[in-house]
Amino acid sequence: MTILERTNAPADLKGFSYDELDVLATEIRELIVDSVNRFGGHMGSNLGAVELTLALHRVFESPRDILLWDTGHQAYAHKIVTGRQAGFESLRQPGGMSGYPSRAESEHDWVENSHASTILSYAHGLGSARTEAPEDRRRVVAVIGDGSMTGGMAFEGLNNLGNTGTDCVIVLNDNGRSYAPTASRLGTGLRRLPPRSAPAAGTDDLGDCPAGAEPADHPEFFETLGIGYAGPVDGHDIPALEAALAAAAERPGPQLVHVLTRKGSGYGPAEDDPVKRLHDTSFAKPGSFTIGFGHALVELAAEDHRLVAITAGMPDSTGLLPFADRFPERFFDVGIAEQHAVGSAAGMAMGGLVPVVAIYSTFLTRAVDQLVYDVGLHGVPVIFCIDRAGITGDDGPSHHGVLDMVVMSKVPGMTMFAPSSYEELAVMLRDAVAIATGPEPGPVSIRWSKTVPPTAPGGVTGRGTQARQLAEGDDLCIIAVGKTLEAATAAAATLEAEGISVTVWDPRCVKPLDPAMLDDAARHPYVVTVEDGLREGGIGSAIRDSLAESTMLSDHAPRVRVLGTPCAFIDHGNPDALLAQLGLDAVGIAAVGRELAQSGAPRTVRSLDTVGVL
Repeated sequence: MTILERTNAPADLKGFSYDELDVLATEIRELIVDSVNRFGGHMGSNLGAVELTLALHRVFESPRDILLWDTGHQAYAHKIVTGRQAGFESLRQPGGMSGYPSRAESEHDWVENSHASTILSYAHGLGSARTEAPEDRRRVVAVIGDGSMTGGMAFEGLNNLGNTGTDCVIVLNDNGRSYAPTASRLGTGLRRLPPRSAPAAGTDDLGDCPAGAEPADHPEFFETLGIGYAGPVDGHDIPALEAALAAAAERPGPQLVHVLTRKGSGYGPAEDDPVKRLHDTSFAKPGSFTIGFGHALVELAAEDHRLVAITAGMPDSTGLLPFADRFPERFFDVGIAEQHAVGSAAGMAMGGLVPVVAIYSTFLTRAVDQLVYDVGLHGVPVIFCIDRAGITGDDGPSHHGVLDMVVMSKVPGMTMFAPSSYEELAVMLRDAVAIATGPEPGPVSIRWSKTVPPTAPGGVTGRGTQARQLAEGDDLCIIAVGKTLEAATAAAATLEAEGISVTVWDPRCVKPLDPAMLDDAARHPYVVTVEDGLREGGIGSAIRDSLAESTMLSDHAPRVRVLGTPCAFIDHGNPDALLAQLGLDAVGIAAVGRELAQSGAPRTVRSLDTVGVL
């Protein structure tokens, strides 16, 4: 029986020798590598935290002690030692185990945390609740790192923990990276772990500093905030970790243990990956929107020296590496700091630059305040290039990008594009730059999906903010946003074969909506709108409202059915399967169109209260 097979709960770890723990660490890494290679997920970030996880569970008693994980993609080893080894046979699969901590899975998971820099706020809150119950001797332990200390919310949490003196053990898992090398002068980058062939762990030899750098760990930074500091500690030396964690747990108030780890440790392909240490298995694929965006941006930047690119710690995954290589002085990686990214972009635009913020849809929502009041209120020409929009799949509720169109559409002056084909993205990006640099500049957004897009038949694209009509009929009008156009076109073909005459529009620009498209839609008895974003308050709702207003005094107003994602947290799964479950595939769209066309219901209306609502 392997050591791993003998590990069914955290308490089992306390009976192992250090030699057995070394074997267990190897076995855990083998399970992680095998599972991630089969099912996808986060590789390097988890491999680097194995010994740290073992030490945490030997020193503390989860779930009595509250163990919190920032950037929950560091928690695979935690899942393994808390009785979920079998779950790795269904990692990130429909109905299977989540790739992040999950309260539904285990009492050892407190926070379903997959966005960075939040855990110190949870720790402050839980620590404050514990203070209110003095008999509660549980300890609060917050593991942060993997780049998440670059986020402003983390510093806010540090400030309040220190100010209130709340008991908490903070573990800074400092691997010098998020996706890319960490955009920070704090911690790693000043001190390094020795190579894996260096002297035994636990010594004070942490390696040489980079040329010109001071060998400082900045304990005074934390201590000035009122937070005790210990370290740095070799994050792959279990005895040293245990000693540091146990000592921190005995001291009152917030205590930070600075731990140095190697991202991807123990797996050659991860350790040798210079880009992101195999942080995850998500790569920009040839023919993807992300690759097309990267190439188009470089071409535009060669024409206009004012164009700059901004990423929040994700240059590779957002397609900006070609730009960074070509124009390093015009490339800004601000770390996991989306609010700062957007606020900084507003300042750049005010200063005469043309900033392009490349960001995932799910992370854009972290900067809504800056989006509305720093960019929108000032009307500055920032271009938002929103990747992973819509139903994204395997990473689940926290990573589906279903809010961006609702949020963006409520920003006054925002122009919004949604490409339906690979070729459209380059056209829209050029149009976005033209708007940003034109006589009436303002903010612009372009949003696209993770999945590989179709190519435009014959390379035909639209232009400017005009919609594009793909088919013309009389019985039903379908208006499909972005990715959903392919399914809508297939649905239209099915309906045409059944004798239902269908018009199909690609709106292309979803704000402002093309008046010509709306006028044409109004002549139909029925309209179906389709989007892979939130149905309530989204683009379909805007189309329905526009049609209601334009036909308010008419005897012939179309009945409008809005299709989109529900106001609910959608689990992880295959994107196409999830869209089918939501009725957003060709079969679902055709079913709605068929129901309307065969209903025979009159469309004559007299009241605004009933116009455009089924």
